[in-house]
Amino acid sequence: QLQLVESGGGLVQPGGSLRLSCAASGFTLDYYAIGWFRQAPGKEREGISCISSSDGSTYYADSVKGRFTISRDNAKNTVYLQMNSLKPEDTAIYYCAGDEGPDSISAVQAMCVKGTPALLDYWGQGTQVTVSS
Repeated sequence: QLQLVESGGGLVQPGGSLRLSCAASGFTLDYYAIGWFRQAPGKEREGISCISSSDGSTYYADSVKGRFTISRDNAKNTVYLQMNSLKPEDTAIYYCAGDEGPDSISAVQAMCVKGTPALLDYWGQGTQVTVSS
């Protein structure tokens, strides 16, 4: 079965850190740009970080810039999102998504800003992140 599976979510105190993982099953991530999206109750879905398929280009939404870092390990067929200095407003369900091809800064920015489950090739089931004391 071809799918993306997120893991690493949980409950963390404000100021804490989490690392989310997005693992591909049934296909290789080598030719796919990967993005992280989140949706909080009552809010619109937000593309927070995307990484290109091969040239290393990354995009971060202003809401997470300087606190979150996206990286990929193609040997492990996994993309990571390191989240530091977490705030209560980071509480949401976090999804990873994959799209074949995007390999430039403009393309990954477009993926994050305009990406939806209908437009992207793969979309995971999500992992809950709760930031609360």
